Amino acid sequence: MLVEYDFKKIEPKWQTKWEDSSAHKTNLSKDGNKHYCLTMFSYPSGDKLHIGHWYNYGPVDTYARFLKMNGFNVFQPQGFDAFGLPAENYAIKHGVHPAQSTALNVSKMKQQLKRIGGMFDWSNEVNTSSPEYYKWTQWLFLQLYKNKLAYRENAPVNWCPSCSTVLANEQVKDGLCDRCESEVSKKDLTQWFFKITNYCDELLSSLEGLDWPDKTKHMQRNWIGKSVGADIIFKTEAGDDVKVFTTRPDTIYGSTYLVVAPEHKLIKKLTSEDKLKDVDLYIAATRNKTEIERMADDRVKTGVFTGSYAINPFSNKKMPIWVADYVIASYGSGAIMAVPGSDLRDYEFAKKYNLDIIEVVSADGTMSTGEVECFPDYGISVNSDEFNGIPTDDLILKISKKIESMGIGKSTTQFRLHDWLVSRQRYWGSPIPIIYCQQCGPVPVPEKDLPVLLPNDMQFSSTYGEDISPLATVESYINTVCPECSKPAKRDSDTMDTFVCSSWYYLRYPDSKNNVQAFSKDSSKWLPVDYYIGGAEHATMHLLYARFITKCLYDLDFIDFKEPFVNL
Repeated sequence: MLVEYDFKKIEPKWQTKWEDSSAHKTNLSKDGNKHYCLTMFSYPSGDKLHIGHWYNYGPVDTYARFLKMNGFNVFQPQGFDAFGLPAENYAIKHGVHPAQSTALNVSKMKQQLKRIGGMFDWSNEVNTSSPEYYKWTQWLFLQLYKNKLAYRENAPVNWCPSCSTVLANEQVKDGLCDRCESEVSKKDLTQWFFKITNYCDELLSSLEGLDWPDKTKHMQRNWIGKSVGADIIFKTEAGDDVKVFTTRPDTIYGSTYLVVAPEHKLIKKLTSEDKLKDVDLYIAATRNKTEIERMADDRVKTGVFTGSYAINPFSNKKMPIWVADYVIASYGSGAIMAVPGSDLRDYEFAKKYNLDIIEVVSADGTMSTGEVECFPDYGISVNSDEFNGIPTDDLILKISKKIESMGIGKSTTQFRLHDWLVSRQRYWGSPIPIIYCQQCGPVPVPEKDLPVLLPNDMQFSSTYGEDISPLATVESYINTVCPECSKPAKRDSDTMDTFVCSSWYYLRYPDSKNNVQAFSKDSSKWLPVDYYIGGAEHATMHLLYARFITKCLYDLDFIDFKEPFVNL
């Protein structure tokens, strides 16, 4: 009688039998009863799996086997998210080329996954660092570029000095790089962006139909951050226009000062000569703070007076203009009308700097008799001339209409979500397929010339200088000819954010051997993914990006569905 389970003897026997008989291979040409079961793929930045991988893969594999035994045609592929900064840093630390260390790590992790016994169909493996894969990541970039969904712009970006690269807002946690925990600063760089903000409304509305955890959907809603309100023009005493965005136009009579973001384009014009030094010092001090940190409700508010004033178009009162970092340049217009009687942040700021506080909303329409406190809720308007006594949720529309009739603004909608910054100043990633010609400007690499291959003759270092991408140091790579005029030109020296690679990988699995297309319409019978498993930490990055790219591909008529993952 067997006393113990002899896994060293029993498991290799059956795993070998499964592999030799292709027991886990899915018949992708079979129609009907399909179930595409997918886990987020492994990241080979280290040389082995950890226990967290099996917490992810084990229960899913159990579910996939259950479905298969119930007659479903189950597809459970596996692969590797093999590009990225951690993999590059691992290679530098161990003195090897990232391609070599990544290949070794993938081999070991693949061996471990097989020993675990997962029901993975390895015949459709994908590896994002293989040219056969990143050729199509570059193709995806070109489709977005051709359809004005990818653009290049000089903008303030998050810079990690330790990683020597730009980070997306989603990759900064509490002012620190989410990879190395170094303090992140702001700097101006010309970078590539994907226009995810074109899809804000659709990304929000289609969440309702997804069988996803409420927590994940809530995180995406908050990150997209839809705000309905009005743009209003305030005239300065010098005659300049300052446009503000507010969700509470009903409180305009209580606006006692304006606040502009430290990055606002009018800062120099708004600042008087005697305040210039103070303002410059304040702006310099804010550059090391992230937007998330600056917007935190519990943070002590700071600011500096510009020395200039605007006029409230409704009350005709003079309003000082301040610079404060709790206002963000990329949200709304980068300026706000501060209403300390109805906004807690404005109230704290006004109390600190002894600015006027006017009550314009009360719970019952009765004026306070003592010191004015902040009442941020909707109620009944007071101190608002002919609008006194009107419920403020009704007054929003009335004030908005008056603003439009006065020609000083209009109703509008704003979102917290920024466009997706995809440029990275590192080597180990998919090269951006753009060439710069002095005569022709930016020119996309012709699709027939893809992939743009990473150079092998690279001297690796932990840093290449603050404004230098590693690829810029390789003359044989960076120097090329223009596809349009054949004159000498330069390649883009940046690589793409690895989240671009993972934004579409689920499409590649059912058609992983296709050398002609990224994916075919024929393979789409397996799509979208029926059951997708991964961590909630991906809610505002990978999961949001994959949804965006799927919607882009649908609109460009490459696929016939709008959401990548039905169940999460």
